[in-house]
Order: sequence, then C-alpha cells, then structure tokens
Amino acid sequence: MKIALIIENSQAAKSGTVHAALKAVAEPLGHQVHHYGMYSAEDGASLTYVMNGLLAGILLNSGAADFVVTGCGTGTGSMLAANAMPGVFCGLIVDPTDAFLFGQINDGNAIAMPYAKGFGWAAELNLQDCYRKLFEGDRGLGYPKERAEIMRRNRGILKDLKAVTCHDMLTVLKTVDPDLLKAAIAGERFEELFFANATDAAIRDHLRTVLQVA
Repeated sequence: MKIALIIENSQAAKSGTVHAALKAVAEPLGHQVHHYGMYSAEDGASLTYVMNGLLAGILLNSGAADFVVTGCGTGTGSMLAANAMPGVFCGLIVDPTDAFLFGQINDGNAIAMPYAKGFGWAAELNLQDCYRKLFEGDRGLGYPKERAEIMRRNRGILKDLKAVTCHDMLTVLKTVDPDLLKAAIAGERFEELFFANATDAAIRDHLRTVLQVA
C-alpha cells in the first residue's frame, strides 16, 4: 500500500517526528511511505489544512496514494477539508482505540491526527501505536464481529451517497480556485512522487498543465 503523509504549516516543525513514527510501523509491514511535505517550518511551499484536504483528494483519486495520513493542531480542520473531497473518507484519530475502530468499522482511506492538542511526552509512541492498529492485519472486518455485515453495507451506502453529493475529482480540479490548487501541489517533492505513482491519466495530464502554467 502507498501511504501518503501530508503535514500542514502550523505543525511542520514536528514533521520529522511524525514521518519517523509512520515509517517505523508501515515499512516493516511492506507499505511505502511517501512524504509530500511540509518537511520543516522553513519550507518555501506552505500547506494549510484546507490544502491538506485538496491534496488528499488529488492523491487518492489519482491512484498516487492508497491511504493518506494528515493532521493539524487538533486534526479537525484537516479531517473536514479531506472529507469535502470526492472519494475521501477521513477519520479523526486521537488514540489507538480510535485507529482500531476506524479501521474495522469505517475502513476509510485517510486519517487526520492532532499534532498540537495533547501532543506531549511520548507522543511518538502514541503515533506508532495508532499506525499499528491501522496497518497491521486486515481492515473492515467489523467490531463487534457480529455487526460486520451491516457495517459493510453502511460503508457502501455512504460511498454511494458521497458519489452523488460530490463532483468528480477532475471537475473539482478544473473549477477550484487556481491559486489554491497551485499552492497545494507546490511542494518540492510533489512532481517526483505524484507522477511516478498516479494512475489516473486525466488527473495527471491536468496537473501537468497546471504546473507548467505555474
């Protein structure tokens, strides 16, 4: 699985800590971690939590990522922005129990975490425990197990509902504020990671045009 990490500007100084915790858990399980920034508080390309959501939508809908890990001070802003995107189902994860239940019940494709609120001593251990609950073993098995089938049906109903309440991602990219889009994909490694992994040709071609204009 390709896991994309996105960090917004208010928490960019913690990027190394979050990245190291994610890699420590995900890579031994056979997953790839692609860090789309921010990498430090001094980065030239600054991401807001709104841009986190737009970038999550781009990565998931294009096939560049299978799962997105993002967040902000409380995690709430990034979660809301991500869930505004078509095909993105993002949960707010604070502790390992949240991670386990989100993976088993909701089986979404993105999480947002708080990197300021409650982020104190041994925070990196909490991050690793959350990632472990998410990425070890199979997701979507249900909890409790006897409710697995109704949970599976509800996930399908929600997916269908979102498909009719959201525009497709290419339409979003063609109609969103162009300055917001350019800023969201301005990271120093975006082109390197995105074009090597994205599988949706239409989204790829459109963003290539946007980057050439920028």
